[in-house]
Amino acid sequence: MTGVDHHYTPAHPDCQGKWPHLTPTIDTRMFMQKDHSSISFDTTKVLLLSFCHFVHDIYSAFLAPLLPFIIEKFGLTLAQAGFLTTAMQIPALINPYIGKLADRMSVRYFIIFAPMATAIPMSLLGVAPNYGVLMLLMFFAGISASLFHVPAPVMIYKLSGGKTGRGMSFYMTGGELARTAGPVAIIGVVSMLGFDGYYPVMIVGIFISLVMFFKFKDMPVAMKPKETISIRETVKSLKHILLPLSGILIVRGFMHACLTAFLPLFILQSSGNVWLSGIALALFEGAGVAGILAVGSLSDKFGRRRLLLVCLVAAPVSLLLFCFVQGALQYVFLLITGFFLLSTTPVMLAMVQEHSEDGSSAANGIFMMMSFLARSAVVVIVGAVADVFGLADTYVACGVFGLLGIPLILSIPADKVKK
Repeated sequence: MTGVDHHYTPAHPDCQGKWPHLTPTIDTRMFMQKDHSSISFDTTKVLLLSFCHFVHDIYSAFLAPLLPFIIEKFGLTLAQAGFLTTAMQIPALINPYIGKLADRMSVRYFIIFAPMATAIPMSLLGVAPNYGVLMLLMFFAGISASLFHVPAPVMIYKLSGGKTGRGMSFYMTGGELARTAGPVAIIGVVSMLGFDGYYPVMIVGIFISLVMFFKFKDMPVAMKPKETISIRETVKSLKHILLPLSGILIVRGFMHACLTAFLPLFILQSSGNVWLSGIALALFEGAGVAGILAVGSLSDKFGRRRLLLVCLVAAPVSLLLFCFVQGALQYVFLLITGFFLLSTTPVMLAMVQEHSEDGSSAANGIFMMMSFLARSAVVVIVGAVADVFGLADTYVACGVFGLLGIPLILSIPADKVKK
């Protein structure tokens, strides 16, 4: 925000010409505040957006548990399987431009139609005739994911006031709950209907988008119209935070890739139990939910940098211990890894929003582009290494590589992190 207007300009086109002398909407009052920290935490709207995140990400969570079926049906290598994730991440290349668009227009329709737009391609993987069509379906799902994930955290920031970490925790909890429920749900459906017959699950996503249309169509969520700086200038102004976060995203990406893209396959190879493979991923994601709720809120009190350091020390250490133990203890360390590894995202999102000018969608788009590209590139590397050395040795290598995140966190200037 560059200042306070001396007259009221409606935040939404539907309001133009209607009682301009009356008290503005919550969203407009929010934009008229000089100090973002003075805005109260809007629990209702934060929870609504978090629910949208939950519904959308249930469908995007289908790929990992379905990967064993896809590999068997199409005879893929692990590297080819990794490219499916890459195809879903390719639209992230335009995330900064989606962010600039979101800074200038209402984003509610991005949010409303995202569950349907992701549900349809993710529900058709079992009936795809070949690998090329699989890649195309993943690409379309990736476009939908970008249109949702770029503006949604900015809306959370705008609605959270001085409790950015808490707001990001609620938002990311929606996504992690989806990735917890998604694997178990889709394995259950496939067990009943078969891999070729699970496509009717798209009906749920379509129905939810229709419901959300009637709930959100009148919600004035347009950003404040303003002159936005170029993407190059945005990167330049945020390089002190984007550079170390980029490195952290890469080293964290190795741990994330092996534990999300290949965990069901890893468990299936070691146990031969399809249900156990889905449950393991659900346990990992469930632990992440607890971590996100705890760490995001704690970072409001103790500082982003400090909490990020704790997480990226504990995560690789617990992953290495996961690799060297057996039985129930292995699942204990899987839970610990999920708690600390997945809880880093709301902290980093909060960092980016606090260092950008008044919470910029373009800034978030740049960060999301870096995040998605790091994950998509890394998952292919992890798959290729696993083809040569096996998943067990690859897991150990990813844990060791994750330790490189520690000096990167220390390179973030302490006085630049808001506490």
